[in-house]
Amino acid sequence: MASASHRRARGGRRTAPVAVVVTAAAVVLLVSLVVALRPEGGGGGGAEGGAAVVTPVAETEASGPPTAPTPSATPTASASPSATAATATPSASATPTPSARATAGGGRPRTPSTAAPAGGRVRPGVTYRGVATSYDAGNGDGACSFGPSDDLMIAAMNTADYETSKACGAYVRVRAASGASVTVRITNECPAPCAPGQLDLSTQAFAKLADLSVGRIAITWTLLSPSTTDTVSLRYKTGSSQYWCGIQALGHRNPLARLEIRTGDGWTALPRTEYNYFLSERGTGCGGAIRITDIYGERLTVEGIALRPGAVQATGVQFAAH
Repeated sequence: MASASHRRARGGRRTAPVAVVVTAAAVVLLVSLVVALRPEGGGGGGAEGGAAVVTPVAETEASGPPTAPTPSATPTASASPSATAATATPSASATPTPSARATAGGGRPRTPSTAAPAGGRVRPGVTYRGVATSYDAGNGDGACSFGPSDDLMIAAMNTADYETSKACGAYVRVRAASGASVTVRITNECPAPCAPGQLDLSTQAFAKLADLSVGRIAITWTLLSPSTTDTVSLRYKTGSSQYWCGIQALGHRNPLARLEIRTGDGWTALPRTEYNYFLSERGTGCGGAIRITDIYGERLTVEGIALRPGAVQATGVQFAAH
């Protein structure tokens, strides 16, 4: 129908017929327009016109509604509590709980201190190098003032590593280049010309490593924390009283870092002498509670030790093995 309006008239003189044709064409065009503008036009022309207009509108309506909110906010909200919880929860290793052990006097637990004190130059886990010589140890007594000993697997420590008796009572394993080894306890000091790292072994101990005629051998040695059934003993020095006293620990498995006495102001550390006694120059704390600490930081508190000069008094406790 739409193509009929574009037909050309044939001839120019036949005006009446042309007017009829034009009028008829106008009627046809008007009818076509009415059909095209009807909401539900029929026929092929109506279908084509509807496709041209309605389809784009339908596509616009399909894409027109706003996009629904995305759920990205939900993970963000749930992540915050997790992060907060992780930050707020303290590490389980931040405050270690010390293990409880029996103590002398009253059965209270003995606990390692929070930080191991500096025990001296001789430290756990360190291999020292030097030379070994030998000496006649006699009855086993020496600068550490332990007294005579039946066990002569002992040694004198060079002055640098003896360090004002801090090495007294330490057990060390000594190894020769040959592979032979011996364990000795430090009971004495070896003054100059003994050099740092040097051990002066009893002749009995030196003989475990080499023939005595060799005289001097290269060695390495390390600190030990041996198994033992012995317990620590305490002794007041001869001449001690309520006005002055010296206190000594014997039979300890590990080297001592400090010895303290209890006073009205708490625990007071006593200075250590070269002959291995801890002195209270004014008698403060003499006859009272005593606390000893090893180089690993473990503390033993002992009460009930009488002020009896020269007497060796058992405590019934011992430091842990390491």
